[in-house]
Parts: sequence; structure tokens; C-alpha cells
Amino acid sequence: MWLKAFHLIFMVTWFAGLFYLPRLFVYHTMTSDVVSIERFKIMERKLYFGIMMPGMVLTLVFGIWMLVDYAWDLYRTSHWLHLKLTLLVLLVAYHFWCGKWLLDFKHDRNIHSHIFYRWINEIPVIFLFAMVLLAVIKPF
Repeated sequence: MWLKAFHLIFMVTWFAGLFYLPRLFVYHTMTSDVVSIERFKIMERKLYFGIMMPGMVLTLVFGIWMLVDYAWDLYRTSHWLHLKLTLLVLLVAYHFWCGKWLLDFKHDRNIHSHIFYRWINEIPVIFLFAMVLLAVIKPF
């Protein structure tokens, strides 16, 4: 149960960052004064590297540990777990895509509007909804 608890704690931490970083991108895109732009760059960098990256890594560490310890037999027979792990790979890709946008903002080369980031901000909601339902309900 300790592994599951730590997995969930770090998953919540990671998702908090996944929800907040695109929101910062929305505000960053809408601002024009240099002081605010530089402040957003600092906030985005600290969120990504100080909260999101450790949250992702520790979520993966504890999740893999649980998989190895007592879910490996489930992996062969439970298709819900296959789908959850596929969604996890896509979520990690989304995480690194956010990192790419972070670099774009850092180097003042953002090409997207605040509306784009408002839509992007909804993606983690879909992942969270699907992955929690798969893990709790285990539909197949």
C-alpha cells in the first residue's frame, strides 16, 4: 500500500503542474510588458523543473515498482492495464511537448495564441479521467 500511496501522491503533484503550466502559457501569451514576461519565464521554469519533472519521474518510479512487485501477472491478462500504460506514454509525450513550448517561451519564439494554450490546457483532464477510470473500474 505504501507504493500505491506514493505513486498517487506524486501523480497528483505531476498533474497539478500539467494543469498549471499551460495556464501560465495562456497568461504569458497575453502579456506584453518585459517585467511580466520575465516573471512568467521564471515561474514556468520552476514549475516544470522543480515540480513537474520530479513528479513525473517519481510517479513512473513508483508505478513501475508496483508493476514489477505485484502487477506483472496482470500485465499479461488485463487489457485495461495495456491501455493505461499506452495513455501514460502519451501523457509523458505531452509533458515533454510542454517542455518544448517552455523553451519556445524562454527564447521568445512562441508562435501560438492564448486560445491555443486554453485548448491545450484541457488535454491533461482527458488523460486523468481516462486513467483513473481504467485503474479503478478495470473494465476489461
